[in-house]
Formats: sequence, C-alpha cells, structure tokens
Amino acid sequence: MASVTWPDGLGLDPLIGLLSEAGFVAAEEEARELSALAAGDPGLLEALVRRRLTGEPLAWITGSTSFCGIEILVDPGVYVPRWQSEPLARRAVERLPATGTAIDLCTGSGAIAKLLSVERPEARVEVTDLDGQAVACAMANGVTVFRGDLFDPLPSSLQGCVDVVVSVVPYVPTPALAFLPHDTLAFESPLSYDGGPDGMAILRRVVIGARRFLRPGAALLLELGGDQAGQLAADLDRLGYVDVVVLSDGDGDVRGIEATACSSG
Repeated sequence: MASVTWPDGLGLDPLIGLLSEAGFVAAEEEARELSALAAGDPGLLEALVRRRLTGEPLAWITGSTSFCGIEILVDPGVYVPRWQSEPLARRAVERLPATGTAIDLCTGSGAIAKLLSVERPEARVEVTDLDGQAVACAMANGVTVFRGDLFDPLPSSLQGCVDVVVSVVPYVPTPALAFLPHDTLAFESPLSYDGGPDGMAILRRVVIGARRFLRPGAALLLELGGDQAGQLAADLDRLGYVDVVVLSDGDGDVRGIEATACSSG
C-alpha cells in the first residue's frame, strides 16, 4: 500500500481523502462504513482505518459485506465474496425451480447458498467446503454445510436428482498467483485461488463430478476466466453437456460458463 499523509482529524471528508490517496477506489463508501462501525469513537476509528490501510479486506474489518443485496457475514480468514460472482449466483437462482435442488461447492462464506435459500425458500440447497473456517462462517450465515472435498461428503441419494450445481472454485493458474494484487495473498489464503498449473484442475473435477448428480436438463454454473471456457469445451462435449454459454461482464471479460446436462454421463 502506498504511503499516505495522515490527516489531523478523521472526520468523514479527511477520511475519504485518506482512503482515496491510498488508492481505494470506493473511498467514500468505505469511509462511511468505517465511520458507522466506529460509532463516534475516534480511537476505534483510527484503529479500523489503520487496519484497512494495510490492505486487510474491508469485510474482515466490518464483519460483513453485501452480496446480491444480502448481508453476508465474513470472518477473518474466509474468502470474501466478490461482485464478479453475483451474475453467476443470480443465474443459479433463475435455473433453480421453486422446489428444486441445488449444490453449491466451495461455498466459502455461504454467499451463493444463502442467496439461493432466500430466493427459493422451498428449494433444497446442499453445500460443501473443505476449509473449517469457511464452514463455521457459512453456518453463521444460516447455511448448513458438509465439510469435505467437492462432492465427496454429499449423500449418494442426490445423484441424478439435482437441478443446479454452482461453484466458485479456485481457478487461478499457480504461476499467475504472483500477479494477483499484493494485498490479496497477503491476507487471503492461496487455497482460495490456486487452481493448479493451468488453473483447470478443480474446474475439470467439478465438470466430471457434476454429471453424477445433475438430472437431464439441469444446469452447471462455474466461475472462471481468460480462455478457460475454451479449454473446458472438449470435456463438456465428451460428458454430454449442451447449450454451453460463456458468461461475460459489462466490459466483455469472461466470468463463467453455463452448461446444461443432456444424456447421462
């Protein structure tokens, strides 16, 4: 984090200026959140701001973040859900029937699972994560979680019955971890990002494993980036997925894929 000039006081305007000078693009929003959390205690506010200036995620400092308009509790050490994942989550809601069944893998804080449960309260949402901190955080958000690797801890009775499998798995190629923003890996675990030598290892495992669980006509939704959608094309075709759609953001950057299960894989 670049050095900044500490203001004489920490009123709202000086705080906005301080955060802006430090390079935070949402300086005004962050200043208001930190000020609200401090509740008029100048010593506490200074302590909170100094934490933020180290690059510590704002959600770890405030204890929560907004995801698709829902407040999500985020414990220190747990991957912070990003706005880039929101379109994928909303598409999962659209593909999930009112009384259907969804699986959310690598749930982290449970943000996607919680959204599915809020928007489809009569649906069944099954959730897994390997990390104990994430499991505890997701449970604090009202999400019941199976601790384990991807599909392994799920009951076999779900096989062939699921309407949606959605996941934000680690998909950054190991050599590219060094190019992530410095503060990302200074605080968050590489386990939340590292997708193996080409970033595809866990993505491919989900594509393969999902075929046991998805019913014909069901949806697979995965976050990914770069040219990874193209790299998955042969796997998706071989496993009987159809209607593959690449999901992009407003800037045209690839954010995920949506595929439909056809015949049994």
